[in-house]
Amino acid sequence: MANSDTRPVSRRVYPARRRAPSLRRQTFACLCLAVGISPAWALEPPENAKRLDPKSPVWIDEARTCVMVDGKVVLREGVLEMFACPAGTKEHESVVAVDTKAYLVHTGLLLVGAEEGTPVRFQPEYKPPTGTEIEVSIEWTADGKPQKARAQDWVRNADTKKAMDLPFVFAGSGFWTDPDSGKQHYLADAGDFICVSNFGSAMLDVPAPSSASNNELWFEPFTERIPELGTEVRLVLTPKKKDAAKPEAPEVKPEAETKPAEAKPAEEKTPTSKAE
Repeated sequence: MANSDTRPVSRRVYPARRRAPSLRRQTFACLCLAVGISPAWALEPPENAKRLDPKSPVWIDEARTCVMVDGKVVLREGVLEMFACPAGTKEHESVVAVDTKAYLVHTGLLLVGAEEGTPVRFQPEYKPPTGTEIEVSIEWTADGKPQKARAQDWVRNADTKKAMDLPFVFAGSGFWTDPDSGKQHYLADAGDFICVSNFGSAMLDVPAPSSASNNELWFEPFTERIPELGTEVRLVLTPKKKDAAKPEAPEVKPEAETKPAEAKPAEEKTPTSKAE
């Protein structure tokens, strides 16, 4: 009997090469820079933040211990394998495309105290990705008013239609070496930036079995909560602080009861009579 499950089969391309941004977009950016204006997709730089790259909208805020990166809404309907990807890679399965390379955000997370863990493993048995938990929030403007949401609010379980309740962890992706040039490439730059399906090349991933294949969690955009395509957004990535270990109270041993010493009976002295 044919399988009636209509879920699409998950693509696990590992590694994949990152497609270059379109010539049209590159030309537009060059023209903007030539006349001294910012490209149309750029937001105002955040205050009190340090830019990590002069050509990319990515910053760290040491006081808030977070990384900020700008992008756009690129998908409101479909099947998701990423929440966010670098522009020019996997926009067909990501809600947001960011205008930077993933390795810059990885560097920023390390600078604000996050610790990378290990990517997902499928063999010889499934082991979920590990690493510092990262809160991912979205900031944008609607009708002139600032808006904010968690990344999980824009993603829903395709079966239950409820918002995703899994955290993101800093798996850290990895590198591959081009056999022709010998040059190393950061795997997540090919698209696996903030993932909702498990990939061995993911920078951020969910710590649970998840893919668009059968018998696993799969996700889709929470369309009603996502602003229109092309909306400029800022992603804020904040490492979750570890709970400080509570010092163990020293064990207090009950003091031994001190019993009063029993009084010894006084020795009876035999009175001596004085010689008369």
